[in-house]
Amino acid sequence: MSNRLKRILVGITTANTVTVTVLAFALALVIGGILMIVSDQHLLHEWGYVTSVPGDAFRDSWDKVSGGYADMFKGAVYDPDAPQALRPIENTIVNATPLVFAGLAVAVPFRAGLFNIGGQSQLIIGAVGATWIGFTVSLPLPLHVLLAIVVGMLCGGLVGGLIGLLKARFGAHEVISSIMLNNIALGVLAWLISTKAFHDPKRQDAISKPVKDSALLPHIHGSSPEVNLSTLLAIVAVVLVWWLMSRSTLGFRLRAVGSNPDAANTAGISVARTQVYAMLIAGALMGLVAVTQVTGTLSASHAMTNTLDNGIGFTGITVALLGRGKPVGVALAALLFGALNAGGRVMEASTQPTVPHDVVTVLQAVIVVFVAAPMLVQEIFRLRDVRRTRGGAAPSAAPPAAVDSAVEPVV
Repeated sequence: MSNRLKRILVGITTANTVTVTVLAFALALVIGGILMIVSDQHLLHEWGYVTSVPGDAFRDSWDKVSGGYADMFKGAVYDPDAPQALRPIENTIVNATPLVFAGLAVAVPFRAGLFNIGGQSQLIIGAVGATWIGFTVSLPLPLHVLLAIVVGMLCGGLVGGLIGLLKARFGAHEVISSIMLNNIALGVLAWLISTKAFHDPKRQDAISKPVKDSALLPHIHGSSPEVNLSTLLAIVAVVLVWWLMSRSTLGFRLRAVGSNPDAANTAGISVARTQVYAMLIAGALMGLVAVTQVTGTLSASHAMTNTLDNGIGFTGITVALLGRGKPVGVALAALLFGALNAGGRVMEASTQPTVPHDVVTVLQAVIVVFVAAPMLVQEIFRLRDVRRTRGGAAPSAAPPAAVDSAVEPVV
C-alpha cells in the first residue's frame, strides 16, 4: 500500500473536525429518515408484518426516504424540472444570509470567552432604529439604504455594548443580563408598534409603518428580487471578521482574553475594554440581521411585527457552534441551515403522505448534538484520536470532547 493511500485512509478514520462534522451530518440524515418512516402510518403497518413480507416495508421505506431527501435537494439546491432551475439555491442563500450575521454575532464574543445569548434584543432594537429611519427620513436610495444600515448597526451595537459594560463594570453575567434584555426588548417592541409614532394607521393588527421604497435593500442585478444587497454584506462580514480575528491587534486581544483573562491582564490587555468591544461588534452584526428583516426585499410588509425575531437570535448560537466559531465555518453552517429550511418546505409540500417540516428542525438539532459531542461520533464510528495519530499522547487532564467543546467552538 502506497504512503499516499495510507495518509488518505488515516485522514478518513481520524477524529478531526471535518470528519466529525461530516459524520454528524450523515447520522442526522439517518435519524431523519427514521422519523420519515415513523410519521407514515402506512409504512408502520407494513413494518408490522415485515417478517412475512419484508419486501414491502423495505421498498416503500426506501422510496419514502429517498424521495423526501430528493425533494429537499430540489428545494434547496437545484430543480431540473422547474422553469427556474437555480431558484432553489437562491432561496437557500436568502435563508442563510441572516444566519451568517447571527452566527458571527455569537462567534466573536465566543473568542473573548463570552456567550452572546442576547441576539434577540440586539436584533429588535436594531430593527427599531432601522425602521424609524426607513419611514421618517426622505433621502435618495443609496443614502437612505446606507443610513438605515448604519443606524441599525448602531442601535444593535448599543444593546450589545450595554451587555458587555454590565459584565465588565459590574460583574453581571452576560447570559443573565442578555435574557433580561431580551424580555425588555420584546416589551418595548410590543409597546412601540401600538403607539401613534410607529403603528400603521391603515392596519388594525400590531404592525409598524412600512419603510419607504428608497430604504429597501436593492436586489442584485440578474437575480431574483429576494437575493439582495444583504448577501454581499454577509460575504463582506465574513471576510472582515476573519481578518479581525486572525490579523488584527484587537483580534489577538480577544483571543488572549478568551484563552486566559488573568494572563491577558498581566500582559497589559484591558479585559474589561476587550469584552465591551466584543459585545459591541456582536450587537452591530445583529443590527445587520435587523436590517435584512425590515428592509430586505424578501419581507412583504417591510415593517416591524411581534414576530420580527423569528428565532434567528437563538439559531445563530447553533450556527456558531456548528461552524466551530470560525467565520468560514459559520458561513458554511448558515448555508447548511438555509438549505435545510428551504428544502424542508418543498419536501413537506411534495411528499405524500406529507413529511412534517419538524423533521428539518430535528435534523438541525441532531447535527449540533453530534458536533458538540465529538467523542460520541468517535465511539460510533470507531475513529482514532487525531493527536495520537500524529504520534503524541493525548493529554490526560481533559478528554478530547472537553477540549473540542471548550476550545474550538468557544474560545
